[in-house]
Amino acid sequence: MTKNIIPEGFLWGGAVTSFQTEGAWNEGGKGPSIVDARPVPEGFSDWHTAVDFYHRYKEDIALYKEMGFNAYRTSISWSRIFPDGEGEPNEEGLQFYDDVFDEMLANGIQPVITLYHFDAPLALAEKYNGFASREVVELFDHYVRTVFTRYRDKVKYWLTFNEQNLFLGQPKLLGVTLRDEKDEALRYQAVHNALVAHAKAVKALHEIIPDGKMAGMITYMTTYPISSKPEDVLASVRANELLNNFCLEVFSRGEYPGYVLKDLERKGITPVFEEGDEALLKENTVDYLSISYYQSKVAQHTDEEVIVPELLPNPHLQSNEWGWAIDPIGLRVAVKDMYDRYQLPIFITENGIGVREELDENGTVKDDYRIDYLREHIKQMKLAMEEGVDIFGYLTWGATDLLSSQGEMKKRYGFIFVNRDETDLRDLNRYKKKSFDWYQKVIRSNGAELE
Repeated sequence: MTKNIIPEGFLWGGAVTSFQTEGAWNEGGKGPSIVDARPVPEGFSDWHTAVDFYHRYKEDIALYKEMGFNAYRTSISWSRIFPDGEGEPNEEGLQFYDDVFDEMLANGIQPVITLYHFDAPLALAEKYNGFASREVVELFDHYVRTVFTRYRDKVKYWLTFNEQNLFLGQPKLLGVTLRDEKDEALRYQAVHNALVAHAKAVKALHEIIPDGKMAGMITYMTTYPISSKPEDVLASVRANELLNNFCLEVFSRGEYPGYVLKDLERKGITPVFEEGDEALLKENTVDYLSISYYQSKVAQHTDEEVIVPELLPNPHLQSNEWGWAIDPIGLRVAVKDMYDRYQLPIFITENGIGVREELDENGTVKDDYRIDYLREHIKQMKLAMEEGVDIFGYLTWGATDLLSSQGEMKKRYGFIFVNRDETDLRDLNRYKKKSFDWYQKVIRSNGAELE
């Protein structure tokens, strides 16, 4: 029997966000975030209760310990710490995360903490237009220094912004309202400001927690050409450059890649670099790279010039109910390319499949499809590691079920069923799915037993 490629100390667990799990949206001194202010489409949920992790975290963490987690990723709600984004910190909010991290550590679970997961304090969006303003960069720096100082002895692994490569296409995730959807200059200025805020956070971490580890994080979309026509191959290369490697280059090398700078110069929309920005980016590169990975797509040549390349479904792959292609090999392609380019350790901090589910007559969910999905992705991760890629952790998306980023409870990702739907909170009780026992076995064997 060949030796298991996964080393001792590998980080196994699950990942969530504060706003998709905590609830208690106006408790404990928390201020409103841009998520709380979103219009709620008919048939979707607001964020008021989510899955009530705020009140049930001890119950959930006990289940994670039973599954064998040694790592759990969540985010800190900025508006729980600074209700208006500025001013004095809210002690009740700080104490909540103290209590959560203490409970995790007491159960042998490392906190992996995201500083910003799409939920800027609403006041900063309304007063400054979010990260379109450099004032918000400074306020973010104050926030991160506050939490680093508070949790310096509790949290080793940090991420700055969740899926930072999404901000060009969706500046609203930074609390930015565009004057015009075609305003590419403001999009790039907000992206630049977020990259500066990221570098400031790296700098602050290394000053306050010298042994702390900071990542830059993207959602990695593996891209293939739709055909072997050279034009389609080039379209795929360009999509990969902008959607994946632009942020990864800045995180790991501390400078904008030439293909981005030249394009911005050609269009006359190079962002304002304030004095010290270039040095800040260059001197504050990351300790590791973090990705979410869900799917791949294909690129096709077009003469139309767009801000963000439009990708298409791969006709050779099956998809889930939401049209997301299932492509485990794409994960291996992604991490091999990343490691070859940047030579930094990789932490896979999201991977999973959302499916409509209800409890059966035995009070469980027989989610063999989830087991199959995760098994095949872990197999490809292990093959990449055998080929020399340095990966030190794997977190699934969702540990319990949670609201999707759009407010859908029907899109379930977890090993633990939470009994609520979009509009009916039911009793919010937790029930183990079949995958709970499977993942427990995977972790106990350190990835050796996948069947």
